[in-house]
Amino acid sequence: MSDLRARTTLASLTLLLALACADDSGGDAGTALTSLDAGTGPDDQGEVETGDGMSSADGDGDGDPGDGDGDPGDGDGDGDGDSGGTKFDMAALPDTDDRPQPPSCKVVDDMNAVGLCRESAPPDSFEPDTQWSYTGPPGFDQAIATPLVLNLTDDDDNGEIDLCDIPDVLVVAGPQAGDTPPSKIVVLNGETGEFEFEFAELVQYAATPAAGDIDNDGLPEIVAVGPNGSAPLIAFEHDGSVKWTSNTNWASAQSSAIALADVDADGDVEIIAGAKLYDHNGVELWSRPDRIYSASTAADLDGDGQLEILTGGAAYRADGSEFWVVPGIQNQGGIASHPQVADVDDDGEPEVLVSVNDGLWLLEADGAIIWSSFNPTGEGIDWNRPSNIHDLDGDGAPEFGASAPQHYGVWEFDQSELWSANIADPSGQAGGTAFDFLGAGQAQTVYAGEDFLHVFDDTGFELLNAVRNSGTVLEYPVVADIDNDGSAEILVVSNTLFGGQLPYTITAIRDAEDRWIQGRRIWNQHTYHVTNVREDGVIPQFEPPNWQDLNTFRTQAQIEGGAVCLPEPQG
Repeated sequence: MSDLRARTTLASLTLLLALACADDSGGDAGTALTSLDAGTGPDDQGEVETGDGMSSADGDGDGDPGDGDGDPGDGDGDGDGDSGGTKFDMAALPDTDDRPQPPSCKVVDDMNAVGLCRESAPPDSFEPDTQWSYTGPPGFDQAIATPLVLNLTDDDDNGEIDLCDIPDVLVVAGPQAGDTPPSKIVVLNGETGEFEFEFAELVQYAATPAAGDIDNDGLPEIVAVGPNGSAPLIAFEHDGSVKWTSNTNWASAQSSAIALADVDADGDVEIIAGAKLYDHNGVELWSRPDRIYSASTAADLDGDGQLEILTGGAAYRADGSEFWVVPGIQNQGGIASHPQVADVDDDGEPEVLVSVNDGLWLLEADGAIIWSSFNPTGEGIDWNRPSNIHDLDGDGAPEFGASAPQHYGVWEFDQSELWSANIADPSGQAGGTAFDFLGAGQAQTVYAGEDFLHVFDDTGFELLNAVRNSGTVLEYPVVADIDNDGSAEILVVSNTLFGGQLPYTITAIRDAEDRWIQGRRIWNQHTYHVTNVREDGVIPQFEPPNWQDLNTFRTQAQIEGGAVCLPEPQG
C-alpha cells in the first residue's frame, strides 16, 4: 500500500472514531467530517456551524479531464475567472476583501473554446475539511433535493450581481413528511453558510428546481414545483419574489427535476418538466406521457440546430413531435428512466446512456439500440438512478458512473468494469458526480448513499467516508467553487426520511488548505452538463454540444484564468 493510501486509511478510521465519539456525547451532528464551533443564528433562520479541521482522507485524489463537459463552461469564457486562480501555497483567506479579484466580473467568452489546464495540486492534497454546515429551523431542517449554486446577491455592494460576488447556495428545506410536503427555498452564503433569505412561496420538498436567466434581464430566475405531487411550476425572481405560476399542473412532478434550455434556438428559454414543455412565461406548449422521479434533458441529436427533449425512453423535437421512442425502455413499469448524453465511441456524434429499471441501455442519437439491460452487479432491478459521464481514468475516453441498491461503480462503454464499491441505498435513487480535484488527469467520484458521503479515486479506493443521512430520492452531491476562493467545494444534503439522526440540512466540504482545483461557480439544474448554462446564469441560445471537448454529463468543469480547461490525457 502506498504511503498516501496508508495515511488516507488511517485518517478515515480517525474520522469514523471521531464521529462515533460525537454521537456518544450527544453533541450536534451538524458536522459529519470534523468537530465544529457552533454559531447559532435567529431561530427562524437555522443554525450554521463552521469547521475547523476535518480529519478525513488525505488521498491521492487524481483528477480528470476538466470534468465539465462543454467548452468554456465557466460560462465566462476567458475572463471571468475565479478569485485569482488556485492557491496551493496559502490557506483560505479570512475574508473576501483580502482576496485577489478575478480577471473580469463578467462573462466575456460564450463558451467557444476550451483551454489546457496547467495548474495542479500536490499529489497528497486530498485533505477534506468541513467548511460549514447549515441546519434549518424545526419543520424546515430536512433536504432531499439536489442543491444549486449561482450568484443571486450583490455581496460587494457595487450595484451589480456578477462573478465578483460570492456565489449563493440554494437548498429546498422542508419537514420530515414524505416527498411532497410544502417546503422553502433557502438561500445561503456560499462562503459562510449563513442564511441570506428565503423565497416568498412554498415549493415541493423533493423536486429539484432549475436556475437561469429565463427573461433576458441579465439576472437569474429560479423555476420550482409547487407543493404536492401534482402542482404548477412557480418561477421566482432572483430575490425570491414570485414571477409567475404556470397555467397547468405537472401531474408527475413528485420527486422530479426541472431543466432549462432554448430548445428552438429562438433566443427565448423554455422550461422542461418531465415530458412537458413550457415557455418562459409559464405557458404550457405541449405535453406527453411521463412518470414521477424524472430528470429530463435536452441535446441536439440530429444536428439541425434545435434541441431534442430526452425523457429516457423517448426523445421529442422542439415542437413536441416524436423523434424516437424505445418501447423496451418506455414500457417498463415504475418510475422514470434517466438520460445522459455524450460521445462514447469517439465518432463525433452523441450517444444516449439511459438508466432504467432493468439496467443501463446505450442508444445511438437516432434511438437505435447499441446495448440494453446491462446489469453489471447482478442486482436485477432498480437501476433507474441518475448516472454521470466523465473520463475518470485519464485515458482520453469517457466512462460512466452508476448506482444500484448495494453498489456504486464505474464502467467503460464496452461494459468492462473500472471498479465497483459496496454502498447502501436500498430505499431510493441517489446519484453521483465527479471532479478532477487535483488537476492530475484522473477524476475522483463523489457519491452519497443513505448513510455516508463517499469520495473514490480512479481505482475505487475510498478517499472519504463521511456521515450523512437520507432516504434518497434523486439527489446527488454537487461540486462547485461556492466561495470564489479559486478552489472547488462539495455540497451534500441530509434528511431523516427513514429515521436516524439529522447531521445537518446541508454541508460544504473543502480541502483543508484550499488546494483543490477551481471548478465553475455554478450548478444550475439536475441535468447540468456545463454547456447548458454560462457561469453568469445565462442559458445559451445556441447550446454548444456537450459531447465535444469536455464530453461529460452531470459533472463539473475545471476553470483556469476564467476559462474552462481540459487536462491532457495521461499516459
